[in-house]
Amino acid sequence: EEAVARRKRRVRQRRANGQRRKARRKVSKLQKEERKCPPIGMESHRIEDDQILSSSMLRHGLGAQRGRLNMQAGSNENDYFDGAWCAEDDSSIQWIQVDTRRITKFTGVITQGRDSLLHEDFVTTFYIGFSNDSQNWLMYSNGYEEMLFYGNVDKDTPVMTEFPEPKVARYIRLYPLTWNGSLCMRLEVLGCPLSSIHNYYSLQNEVMTSVDNLDFRHHNYKDMRQLMKVVNEECPTITRIYNIGKSFRGLKIYAMEISDNPGEHELGEPEFRYTAGIHGNEVLGRELLLMLMQFICKEFKDGNPRIRNLVTETRIHLVPSLNPDGYEIASQMGSELGNWALGHWNEEGFDLFENFPDLNSILWAAEERKWVPHRVPNHHMPVPDHYLAEGAAVAVEVRAILAWMEKIPFVLGANFQGGEKLITYPFNMARPINENETPDHAIFRWLAISYASAHLTMTETFRGGCQDQDVTNGMGIVNGAKWKPQAGSLNDFSYLHSNCLELSIYPGCDKFPHESELPQEWENNKESLLTFMEQVHRGIKGTVTDQQGDPIANASISVMGIKHDVQTASGGDYWRILNPGEYRVTAKAEAYNPSVKTCSVFYDIGATQCNFILSRSNWKRIREIIAMNGNHPLGSERIKL
Repeated sequence: EEAVARRKRRVRQRRANGQRRKARRKVSKLQKEERKCPPIGMESHRIEDDQILSSSMLRHGLGAQRGRLNMQAGSNENDYFDGAWCAEDDSSIQWIQVDTRRITKFTGVITQGRDSLLHEDFVTTFYIGFSNDSQNWLMYSNGYEEMLFYGNVDKDTPVMTEFPEPKVARYIRLYPLTWNGSLCMRLEVLGCPLSSIHNYYSLQNEVMTSVDNLDFRHHNYKDMRQLMKVVNEECPTITRIYNIGKSFRGLKIYAMEISDNPGEHELGEPEFRYTAGIHGNEVLGRELLLMLMQFICKEFKDGNPRIRNLVTETRIHLVPSLNPDGYEIASQMGSELGNWALGHWNEEGFDLFENFPDLNSILWAAEERKWVPHRVPNHHMPVPDHYLAEGAAVAVEVRAILAWMEKIPFVLGANFQGGEKLITYPFNMARPINENETPDHAIFRWLAISYASAHLTMTETFRGGCQDQDVTNGMGIVNGAKWKPQAGSLNDFSYLHSNCLELSIYPGCDKFPHESELPQEWENNKESLLTFMEQVHRGIKGTVTDQQGDPIANASISVMGIKHDVQTASGGDYWRILNPGEYRVTAKAEAYNPSVKTCSVFYDIGATQCNFILSRSNWKRIREIIAMNGNHPLGSERIKL
């Protein structure tokens, strides 16, 4: 009995010791988390250019304002938009400093080398100083001497330096001591504001607290599925979860459908899509779509008339992660330590956005031969056989997207990317004759402006571009080919192969913002997300039927002056997004006589009903007779009727 009692005491003692160790680890973890503050906003551009100063600069393109984490060099190095801050020389003490415009508890810094294809420049060691007035500086010390911090070992990989003890000040300054190549660096600062200097400038640096009760955090694959499941359970009558396929590693590509009749296409109801995460490390769009699901569900239940109207009149599809494999790679390093490229591509190394069939080259070659539109159409162009052949260099994710696009008659869509703050519209591929405008150029600009103008900061011209000059002239929109030409893009393919007008949305400078930035980003984009969706109801819509009232599928709807048609869905219904104005519209289908109408589009949201009834044509029977008689002319005596 005594031996049993001793064993029981030892077991209890081991359990107690284990619980104490767990408690100590938990306290240590909490203390560490408490000590680490979020980024102050260097990468996201919440910190303004005039808050960043340096002792000198090699030239303006390498000034202090270029010393932001993950800053990218412009298309031409050695210009006004290079990829780091670089000091003028190494002859004296150099420094770069940040003014937070408030008393701040600093807990660390993140450093990075120069973005360059030509140079290998990065800081290897540095000192840090703090000040409340920018005149008197106190160096970080270990109690005996100034503390030396270790920086980077290459130019691309960010390195986080956490201070052993936080320091409270308004200004922080880095003094590089040693470096590789030239003295160049990029950085982010970790800090928690303790007080605010109440003026206009400090308010610019505030992080907004959203009034919407949403899950403002980053969601890994499991968390994303769980959140979508919760939304579906809270709003089962208007939501449906499905998947459009699998990634290379076998992860399902989940979609959330939001509609008053989930699972079915309703006659006359347009189909809309938002997709995100086509590049795995561009995470802001992923989280915006997860927030949008929650928001629509909550507002629908609360009786918000705008949301209720949107849900009952539109079939909405939200896909937060088209490249889940890439996200898993990027998320391993987190929002602060991932670089510009980590997780960008899929597991096979494809850039999914540029892996679609290049229909532009086919169309433009046909135009040079005067084959358009009689031999080669400029709309609903087929996918080339070689692209679908076994062994073709096509990502499995792209094959899934193609199949999804074939199943659903999408009218309007947008894909979220990252690292900039603007909207791009087709064409994305540059033409040899430098004519990059689609026949729907004016409509695309309207759609792009509808998002950009509703965004809280996208059209603030004084901010400039995130990485380069402002290519939008203060409007927040740009033609894709004029900005960054790309062949085989999703946007161009969608336009030339289907009815869907597709744009790219770059919602913020930081591809992978810290969780603390998400409420602000939601507020920045919330109205834009809703306004853009509502544009699917702008233009004309209707049905095309025969004289017996039966629907005619694949009938073409042509608008005079716009050399790009749309086609009816399987139920004979169609949607044609148009700017306000009066249009001459023609409906035509094989074996039917065409019908022409004048249809007006107004400024208010709500598509104009424009239905067509087609009568059968004799030409189909005539062609059948000619074919039966060996294609002889109608006047031939050998024709047998």
